[in-house]
Amino acid sequence: MAAAALLRRRVLSSPHAVSSCRNAVHVHCPFSISDPHSVVNSTNSRFWRSYHNSGKFDLTDMTHPHMWYPKAREKKRNVYLHVGPTNSGKTYNALKRLEASSSGVYCGPLRLLAREVAQRLNKINVPCNLITGQERDEIEGAKHTSVTVEMADVTTEYQCAVIDEIQMVGCKSRGFSFTRALLGLCSDELHVCGDPAAVPLIQRILEATGDLVTVQYYERLSPLVPLKSPLGSFSNIKAGDCFVTFSRRGIYSLKKRIEMEGKHLCSVVYGSLPPETRTKQATMFNDDTSDLNVLVASDAIGMGLNLNISRIIFSTMMKFDGFNFRELTISEIKQIAGRAGRYGSKFPVGEVTCLDAEDLPLLHSSLKSPSPIIERAGLFPTFDLLALYSRLHGTDFFHPILERFLEKAKLSPDYFIAECEDMLKVAAIVDDLPLGLYDKYLFCISPVDTRDDISVQGLVQFAENYARKGTVRLKEIFTPGTLQVPKTHNQLKELESVHKVLKKRSYCKFNLC
Repeated sequence: MAAAALLRRRVLSSPHAVSSCRNAVHVHCPFSISDPHSVVNSTNSRFWRSYHNSGKFDLTDMTHPHMWYPKAREKKRNVYLHVGPTNSGKTYNALKRLEASSSGVYCGPLRLLAREVAQRLNKINVPCNLITGQERDEIEGAKHTSVTVEMADVTTEYQCAVIDEIQMVGCKSRGFSFTRALLGLCSDELHVCGDPAAVPLIQRILEATGDLVTVQYYERLSPLVPLKSPLGSFSNIKAGDCFVTFSRRGIYSLKKRIEMEGKHLCSVVYGSLPPETRTKQATMFNDDTSDLNVLVASDAIGMGLNLNISRIIFSTMMKFDGFNFRELTISEIKQIAGRAGRYGSKFPVGEVTCLDAEDLPLLHSSLKSPSPIIERAGLFPTFDLLALYSRLHGTDFFHPILERFLEKAKLSPDYFIAECEDMLKVAAIVDDLPLGLYDKYLFCISPVDTRDDISVQGLVQFAENYARKGTVRLKEIFTPGTLQVPKTHNQLKELESVHKVLKKRSYCKFNLC
């Protein structure tokens, strides 16, 4: 039986359900509200009262987002920007401060990174919780927490906080979560790590907060050598090589071609793989005793995953970004290439080249160029704003409220509104269900790829069961015991989609229950 058939199917009445759109991300409600239906009692009530009394009350005015976080504004935070290329020790130094603090939080872009940091701190007897969109592992007595950035708690006070890969503040879909962490984390020290291209923007944004900002620049710790020649024959592949391509089909095609040569076996790493599988594949590649000594991967290796890579080989310099096929950006090329020759690994010098000679000029020019300066940071209205706006217009239908708010939103030149196509499509679905506004909000920002029929079906089934019973049992959305090993690309894709649905159930369980 195909994996798609494992989910109890229904015909979706909403035309939005199968529309093409970009991948959604794991996002958590920006506020911890004891009574989400009584917004006037929220963390921000003092701000709203003072703003209203000023005679300038406009809910769609998002020009001062730093004022959304009064607890952080009560502090004069010491903010340290650790910036430099991949493999320069910037995050390492920030984590050393986190380890030494009495309480703290690490906010990373990937679940794998959050897990890695939690394991690191627990290993040195610094109890650390792990909270992501898919799991919650709480350690008794822990005063440190490692999270994916969307799950950052802006209501708790910390001595030290770390935000990793801050250049993602400019990401069209996820940037607003990094902005929220940057402005909202309530910590004495805030360590922000990433690309130097983000520095001018971060400095401008933090001018309004009154924080003390210090910038520390880093240099790469080990050499990275761009080769003058392409790979040429596949007989030139050696242990420690990593091929980079940008589709599931391309990854498995390269893996098959490499293994047909008879000299090497390959691990694979790409974004749609379950995180546990990615970790296992990376571990086998790193293991000197393993037969899997070549890696075939997507740009998922660009952040996190400590990999013992000797040479990066770009099989292509083009990728599909959800809308068009385009050339890789300077930042993407540098981020991926920088994974070769990790400091302290058995490959002290990293190399990078391409499969085809025609791609070498772009590779070489990109590595010599600075990353383009990031001009604006992502922003998205908080639940408080949307709930008040809903009251103003006398409706609990989330789709028209969100759509109308976004149309009228006013921003400063340093910000842009995050892409909301997925959220609007999910809102159109959940608006048909007897759910409160807060629950609708959480469903809209839950991890759903609305291009994927299976994911949308899973969302609808979960939302319907939750609206009817208040709880959702696994057997109500999944028929266990009938999984089969996939034999085709389509079957593999379906199996990965089923996994996403089940993980999405974990996300909703944490945040709705």
